[in-house]
Amino acid sequence: MISPITFCIGTSNNLNYLKLAIKSVREYSYYKDAPFIIFAENCTDGTDEWLLINKDKYNLEIYIEHNDEENRKGIGVGMNFCADKVKTEYIMFLHADFIVSKNWDKSAEEIFIQNPDKKFWISSYRIQPNVFKENSRPGTFIVDNEIFGEFYHNFNMDYFQEFAAEFAKLNKDIIIRKGEGVSGLIRKKDWDEIGGNDPLFTPLAYDDMDLFIRMQLVGFDFPLIGSSVVYHFGSRSDNGHFMNDELKRATKQINYDARSRQRFYEKWGQLPEFDLNGFVKPIYK
Repeated sequence: MISPITFCIGTSNNLNYLKLAIKSVREYSYYKDAPFIIFAENCTDGTDEWLLINKDKYNLEIYIEHNDEENRKGIGVGMNFCADKVKTEYIMFLHADFIVSKNWDKSAEEIFIQNPDKKFWISSYRIQPNVFKENSRPGTFIVDNEIFGEFYHNFNMDYFQEFAAEFAKLNKDIIIRKGEGVSGLIRKKDWDEIGGNDPLFTPLAYDDMDLFIRMQLVGFDFPLIGSSVVYHFGSRSDNGHFMNDELKRATKQINYDARSRQRFYEKWGQLPEFDLNGFVKPIYK
């Protein structure tokens, strides 16, 4: 079967979680042999070496950029970089700290099949450990850390897969209007039309909100579906909130947040506002 989907992951220094993500995609996706693009940037934790060794094992198309902190692509432009390489009808973006469940990709594709003329960003329902000390919210089910494991070394894959299958079955009709950043299924032509992420927000923060605002202004729909389930460990890289397993925000993350917040304000004339689902509202200039 020829896959209509290409999986895309951008990563920086979260090798242990990346290994689990890649393995789960190849084992549990409907399109197990889909093209799979990995963009690794500024990695110093052995990611580059592991990818080169395991490229053929997991059938990966890998791109590695070394030690260019001043010109780093970061999350959003890293997604753009991957998307430019895609030749299939759809792009499925993933976090590097995801675990996917059985047929998660096919469940998302079905929305496109049923609505061939619509523009979509389709998100999976997230199961997430309580590392942020927060409550569940629309589209994300927060669980106690010990249920599935909050780290790569204590994650219970078999139990999660059992849970996810039952969750998807019970929640197959749930659709929430909400987009999730970095992860989602979109048509390649629609991504190209919208222009991907704005490099203004390099290397991270506020790029997803800017993207979703622009998408809303040209008629995208944003179904987050209960029939597609992923586990999200929660920002486990030096591109994210936490450094390794310390569960402590990196200083540079705080600085990037502040810088991108200012750039968002300068671009849109206001800071983002959110609806009852926590989804960013469109801004009409």
